[in-house]
Amino acid sequence: MRGASRDSLKQAQESLAALTGMPSTDVTALSDGLAAVGAALDGDVSLRRLLTDPSRDPQQRAALVAALLTGKLGEPVVDLVAGMVRGRWSQPRDLADAVDVLATEAELALAERAGALDAVEDDLFRFGRILAAEPELAAGLSEHGFSRHGAAAQRTALVDSLLAGKASPSALRLIRRLVAAPRGRSVVTGVEELSRIAAARRERITALVTAAVPLTEAQRARLSGILARAYGRDIRLNVELDQELIGGMTIRIGDDIIDGSIAGRLAEASRRVSH
Repeated sequence: MRGASRDSLKQAQESLAALTGMPSTDVTALSDGLAAVGAALDGDVSLRRLLTDPSRDPQQRAALVAALLTGKLGEPVVDLVAGMVRGRWSQPRDLADAVDVLATEAELALAERAGALDAVEDDLFRFGRILAAEPELAAGLSEHGFSRHGAAAQRTALVDSLLAGKASPSALRLIRRLVAAPRGRSVVTGVEELSRIAAARRERITALVTAAVPLTEAQRARLSGILARAYGRDIRLNVELDQELIGGMTIRIGDDIIDGSIAGRLAEASRRVSH
């Protein structure tokens, strides 16, 4: 992607990270919903053009998304896609590609929650090696692997026969989506792209920061640096506000919770006094 599309994708990724960082978000529904939107956009050139038309008011484009998706998909999906179409896209195809990337990243966030991100990356790598060694299998899983009606269902059934019970749930879902809707890619290329996205995510950690007041850019940079040194990996911050903290902040990274809030210190002091 270039220029405006790259910037719009980055903004959408930040919104997605904020959503997946909240414990209350149903990430499975979010990932499935984004995948459904991506498939719809992939198959409808007119809709892609309509939702990226720079001559149309951004709010009109967002309203169209709301009208099409409300009641069919969850509110987080509707809000996220509506936010995406408010942005600028270098070409209509980029919007469909971006939604597809977000669906993958949401699935990887789900795997990360389950502590299975490394397993997903390993499963994708192994499946890619199998495809490279067996070109007939790769051809069978391609977009034209079956000529009669129901080809997508047959391809996903073949994946199930190969991987069900052997690969992690998220890896299986990602590969099933790929073979069901290759979007012009060979299955080998598609698995390589999934592996690249998974590897990039594994190289960073998401920290959910709950603060009493918004953090400045300098504070965010300083906190990211401190956490990166402590964990030995890049840190992405998702910040949400909670005035009940009074002051300070809490930080959740996986199962680790760092409570530096005034409310937390008061609660700890109260526990010590009561004992």
